[in-house]
Amino acid sequence: MSLTKDTDGSLELGLYTRNPGYQDEEGGGSAADTIHADPGEKHESDAAEYTQIKPYAGMPKEVLLLYSSQARYRVPREILFWLTVACTLALVTLTVTVIVMSPRCLSWWQASPVYQVYTRSFRDSDGDGVGDLKGIQEQLDHFEYLNIKSVWISPFYRSPMRDFGYDVADFRSIDPLFGTMQDFEDLLGEMQKKGLKLIMDFIPNHTSDQHRWFNLSRTREPHYKDYYVWTDCNATAPRPNNWVSVFGNSSWTYDDVRGQCYLHQFLKEQPDLNFRNLHVRKEITDIIHFWLEKGVDGFRMDAVKHLLEAAHLRDEPQVDPNKAPESVTSEWDLHHDYTTSQLGLHDLLRDWRAEMDIYSREPGRYRFMVTESYDYHEVDKTMMYYGTPLVKESDFPFNFYLLDLPQNTSGLWVQHLVHLWMANIPKGQWPNWVVGNHDKPRIASSAGQTYIRVINMLLLTLPGTPTTYYGEEIGMENINVTDSQIQDPAGKYNASASRDPQRSPMQWSGDMNAGFNNKTNITWLPVHPDYSSVNVEVQKKDEGSVLAQYRFLNKLRQSELPLHRGWFCYVHADASVFSYLRELDGLDRAFLMVLNFGKESAITDLSSIRELPEQLKVLMSTNQVSEGKVLQKSRILTEAGEGLMIQYSTLIHFNPNHPEQCYVSEKTCYLSAMDILYKC
Repeated sequence: MSLTKDTDGSLELGLYTRNPGYQDEEGGGSAADTIHADPGEKHESDAAEYTQIKPYAGMPKEVLLLYSSQARYRVPREILFWLTVACTLALVTLTVTVIVMSPRCLSWWQASPVYQVYTRSFRDSDGDGVGDLKGIQEQLDHFEYLNIKSVWISPFYRSPMRDFGYDVADFRSIDPLFGTMQDFEDLLGEMQKKGLKLIMDFIPNHTSDQHRWFNLSRTREPHYKDYYVWTDCNATAPRPNNWVSVFGNSSWTYDDVRGQCYLHQFLKEQPDLNFRNLHVRKEITDIIHFWLEKGVDGFRMDAVKHLLEAAHLRDEPQVDPNKAPESVTSEWDLHHDYTTSQLGLHDLLRDWRAEMDIYSREPGRYRFMVTESYDYHEVDKTMMYYGTPLVKESDFPFNFYLLDLPQNTSGLWVQHLVHLWMANIPKGQWPNWVVGNHDKPRIASSAGQTYIRVINMLLLTLPGTPTTYYGEEIGMENINVTDSQIQDPAGKYNASASRDPQRSPMQWSGDMNAGFNNKTNITWLPVHPDYSSVNVEVQKKDEGSVLAQYRFLNKLRQSELPLHRGWFCYVHADASVFSYLRELDGLDRAFLMVLNFGKESAITDLSSIRELPEQLKVLMSTNQVSEGKVLQKSRILTEAGEGLMIQYSTLIHFNPNHPEQCYVSEKTCYLSAMDILYKC
């Protein structure tokens, strides 16, 4: 508003607008001009007035709407809108494509080796000479140091210890020798904090003869009467048929209370459960639930091929038909047609798998199941534990064929043992490898200390999950046990069959009792005399030690895509050397393994492998002096017991041209442009 002077000199009230963008209709006036307005004067329309105003901050709605419809404002706005829609759709499409094309993530039991702890021998926390649960908890840092996530612990149930815990008197309690339920829960809780997985040893085939069920069954209590396998027999000659136990002699023992014989495929103190009884099946399922609810991550199912036996109880055929029946005392004397792998066995295991799958629905808490069955040359029976494409069973059955490595020191023999599994494994299934356990001599003793490093290299670079028995990571050897020192029931029956030598206390340090028990001078078995030089503490300080090489290989296995989910391809085998490739489609980095299992040095010529570059550089050798060497592929020198890991770059992969020599569980490709894996 302003006051203006009229021609007659009088003052008149006027309205004006200050708008820098204002232009009159003729395009002459500016926003700075004062515009007279008669309050009584009526404009033609508000729109006419606003057509003369450019958009400005704080403009009224009418001006905004007027200008927003103009092409120069509307077109960019629509372009931005549709561009946003297109980008959103593209992003959603890309995300869905990546998810659909991405391979399944490896589970914890695939990504890490399984480390077997033999509880009695791992670490004694209270000084009684026997390892215990608190002792395991005290050494959890060892697993982290090795980058191991999966720990299988041998039985710690309440037991009279006739078979060191494999004769269970109560599946729901901890034997006082190993601690308390609180000790177990503390161990499990601490493992979970550290990201470690606990696999329990589970023994479904039999119980102890001191189990409540057996005591009720032998007195013919109606509900428990048929919990075990009973049959009529002669009290003076209790042998209803020719079946023999794993530990030798008849599988039958007469019970004075019941007046019948009961079946035991192991010790007479380990009566076999009757899985044809539905109540027994429910009991075992309830026990599985009990431990899963406690939070355990999986089970190793013990001696599964013995779960069922033929109901007719006929004599089994003799291996040597001419042998006198009364001299049949060993399991090797019979063909076990009626006592192992019976019809219905796999139904039991699939039922347990289904129960475990219920507990696997919680994100990140997959429950793992591995089965133990020594089927020897009948590898097809072992493969059945994988299940079928429609019905899942165990995640894998233990592969024990590498236990036969010591029988023959040659590359051809090693390739044969590896191929035995790889040629028979069902398509898409995950392999695994075992070179030692509590039932077999230590590999460093049976194969020789010369080969422990190359065997560890083999174990950690083959496809699938390796299993390491405690002490193998430092090259522990068997101990010598005198007759008076024998603890093993099998050894008391037959001293040459004793399993004590491979169960000696873990060698942690050069301290008293190798650091296994530093409170008293008591150990349930003698400590190996080499403990002052072969122990964890010493080898941690030595970059060339067995422990250091094991740790390096395990870390490399988990970080390198070709090693943990790539192709495995045979390229060479002879009297000394076994050689193979690990590669991944789309990735220009691959690994060549050259492992000498022979008794002397060897020169390997791989010049016929055109996919390999002419020159090869050694990334790691079990003999440190060879590390970093540049070799010609036509002349690769290895010493006896030496293993070479060679990393090389290539754009030409071996597997497309040699499918008969290659294996992969699930084919995966690498897209370098986006640094992702995809199904291919």
